[in-house]
Parts: sequence; C-alpha cells; structure tokens
Amino acid sequence: MLADVAALGPFFAVGTDPAERVDPTWRPVTDLHADPEPLRARIAHVRRALGGDDRVAASIAFQGLAARLVAPPLAAVAVHGVLPDLGPARLHWRPTATGPWPLWCADPEAVGVGEDAGALAAAVEALVGPLVGAVRAQVAVSERVLRGNVASAVAGGKRLIGQQRPAAAQEAARVAAALLDGPLAGSGDRLSPVEPDVAWSFRRRSCCLYYRVRDGGLCGDCVLLARPSPATRRRR
Repeated sequence: MLADVAALGPFFAVGTDPAERVDPTWRPVTDLHADPEPLRARIAHVRRALGGDDRVAASIAFQGLAARLVAPPLAAVAVHGVLPDLGPARLHWRPTATGPWPLWCADPEAVGVGEDAGALAAAVEALVGPLVGAVRAQVAVSERVLRGNVASAVAGGKRLIGQQRPAAAQEAARVAAALLDGPLAGSGDRLSPVEPDVAWSFRRRSCCLYYRVRDGGLCGDCVLLARPSPATRRRR
C-alpha cells in the first residue's frame, strides 16, 4: 500500500525496506520534537537558500516538513481506505543536504480504516502538533501561520491525489475536509472548486510568508489573494 501511494510523488513516499535498519542516520520523528539541532539546521538551510528572515525561513521549512508527514497517511486513507501506523515513534527521517527529507518505517501495520476520520486526525496531530511547538521554541513565528501551513499541505495533498488517481478524488476530498474541520479548524475555508480541484478548493486564513523571500510570490491558496490591491483600495 505504501509503495503504491509513493507513486503519487516524492512527498507521499515512505520506505519500508528492512535493510535500512542498519543505517544509523535514520532517526524517529520524536527526535525532531526533543532535539533542537535538526530543526535549527533545516531553518538555517532554508534561510540561506531562499533569503528572508528567521520567521520566513521557519515557516517555509516547517511547511515542507508538514507536507512530508501529512501526505502519506492522507493518501493511504483516501486511496486504500487504510490508516498505516506512522506514529512519530515509528516513522523515521534522515537529513539530506537538499530536497525533502526521506521517510522510513519498519514493519508498518494498519491501525484504522478510512471511515474513522478521528483516527487520521489523531495521527496527523501526533506528527505535526509537537513539531509546531518545537519550531516556535526556536523562532517567534505565529502558531496560526504554522497551522495554516499544515492545512495548506492537506489541501495540496488532496489536489495531487485527485489529479493522479481520479477515482479517489472524491474520497480524498472527504478525508481532507474531515482534517480541516477537525484539528485544523479555523485554518482556512473550503470554496467552490476551481480546476483541477474536485469537490472544493481551499483558501487559508493566514500567509506562509513566502512572498518575503527572494523572487517569492503568493501561493494559490494565500489569504492575501482575497484582499484588494493597494491601487484598488485607493480607488475605493
């Protein structure tokens, strides 16, 4: 199942090769909650690569990590109706110089079914909730911004699933909506669908701050897109 959803793209991939056990560089996700050094290094890497201040770098670094953690269980439930046990003590990450961190889990097991939206919500919160606190312990970035980043990752994952597996598009929309109405309630709004979205499109209620990096801009779900431009405000 995990090999199948990995075909959706690199953010959906979780390795399960038992031979990886001998690699000491794999660390459980719980280490990211307790050890400040990996996050500090990741934030610094993003700051060097994109520019911007610490708040911007922390937001963008967290958004990439959140997307990486949320996408595999979301796809597993939407496409296969099964929730794998990818809890923070079982799921492992390995640092890389560039690109998203790879994930690996030894002997994954199923712990829930697709109809149990509460189980997926709890699993997502266990992965990203402590990570929000760990990032904020290092950089004074708003929890609202970080939670909005998670919501954006959920909506983006839903869109990619629908594009890659049209037969699962409606289920992906249902599952993602349950997450947005649960632990991520208040992070954004579901709007009438705009292609390639199915069932609904998403607009967050915060900004990830990407517009403040070198050559940055506004993301497609940014709250700032709904606001009038300065020129429009002047005409009013």
